[in-house]
Amino acid sequence: MASGGNVPQFASLYVGDLHPDVTEAMLYEIFNSVGPVGSIRVCRDSVSRRSLGYGYVNFHSVSDAERALDTLNYSSIKGRACRIMWSQRDPSLRKSGVGNIFVKHLDRNIDNKALYDTFSLFGNILSCKVSTDHNGKSRGYGFVHYETEEAAKQAIERVNGMQIGDMTVEVTSFLKRDDRDTPKSAYTNLYIKNFPQDWEENKLKEMFAAYGKITSSVMMEDKLGRKFAFINFDETESAQKSGQELHGKDMRTDEQKAAQKEDDIPENYLMYVGRAQTKGERAREVTGQSGGGGGDKKAGVNLYVKNLDEDTDDVVLKELFDPYGTVTSTSSMRDDKGKCKGFGFVCFSTPDEATKAVTEMHLKVVKGKPLYVGLAEKKDARQERLRQRYSPAGGGMGGPMGGKGMDGGKGGMGCMGKGMGKMGGGMGGPMGGPMGKGGMMGGGMM
Repeated sequence: MASGGNVPQFASLYVGDLHPDVTEAMLYEIFNSVGPVGSIRVCRDSVSRRSLGYGYVNFHSVSDAERALDTLNYSSIKGRACRIMWSQRDPSLRKSGVGNIFVKHLDRNIDNKALYDTFSLFGNILSCKVSTDHNGKSRGYGFVHYETEEAAKQAIERVNGMQIGDMTVEVTSFLKRDDRDTPKSAYTNLYIKNFPQDWEENKLKEMFAAYGKITSSVMMEDKLGRKFAFINFDETESAQKSGQELHGKDMRTDEQKAAQKEDDIPENYLMYVGRAQTKGERAREVTGQSGGGGGDKKAGVNLYVKNLDEDTDDVVLKELFDPYGTVTSTSSMRDDKGKCKGFGFVCFSTPDEATKAVTEMHLKVVKGKPLYVGLAEKKDARQERLRQRYSPAGGGMGGPMGGKGMDGGKGGMGCMGKGMGKMGGGMGGPMGGPMGKGGMMGGGMM
């Protein structure tokens, strides 16, 4: 049902899901058969000029555009069903979410046209789409945007719980991401890491079973062979209690504790127990922390603080660092007796504040102890930094008769041949040819 309701007073159509090889000429031939076309544009990448998979067709009259929408929507162009809707020049209608519904548990065989045919009974549809992967396979959910909120409500009432194909669908009002209630306080699934690597799944389940009924569990390994696990409880209270009591627990042996390095960051060896996040949540969190995509900056800059007094708690830690900026969170790591283990974390809202705190607080004596304050690093990032710092620049100074020098520099001092790499070719001279290759004349010693 393309018409009905308030039809746009312009004659511009959006045409999506186009094959990359579709050109303006092809679209003109198809749409001009309905009525006189004023202009056509296939949107392309500004650099490669490859098609972005959509375009716009502008008719001289609204009636011709309506007829094209009715007759050509979901027709095949170069083997792909095109998706046509009114071009929305007013972005507020598109962004408001009014009249937009979310349909999930779709049969995988339901395509855009089948979804449109099902929901067009209830009102004028502005857009309709089944979400697909990069291979064009349905992800099992879709979106229908009606012109009016009344049509959307009627669709929800009539279709929610209905069987379409082999699946019973769930239809709800679409909520923008910012409006969704993320279940951060009501969860049952936990993500666990930094437990002993010789543990098997049954051992881990035995530990967590003390907090409640476990409905499922799985233990896996990452590409580096490090074990991690997921445990799902029957009740939220069980998951929360296990997290409160086991998160941050030191599960290392006495030998491992004795072998601890001075710059080891606790978050890399203390047991982690937290709410399992979806892939989308993790991606958004990483984007927010890196400052990409316009995400919020709540993650801030995290500092690692050690040599803390055993009586230091989160409040005391916050008081120490409050003078240097907005402290978004503090965490003083404590043992089973509630005493500080000597280290903690402080998160500032901006890099400038964190830098000021490091400058002022590093080596400052607090309760008789000089504090260490530095940027909290992930284990992999710290190892890479240390590797770059301490790895030799090349092959060394060369052997008695030269050999390869640092970075393989050539030339050298006299008959020593290949000399001290980054210096270029060394000094050269009468015994080593005309200044050596890349010597002083060739940019060696500046």
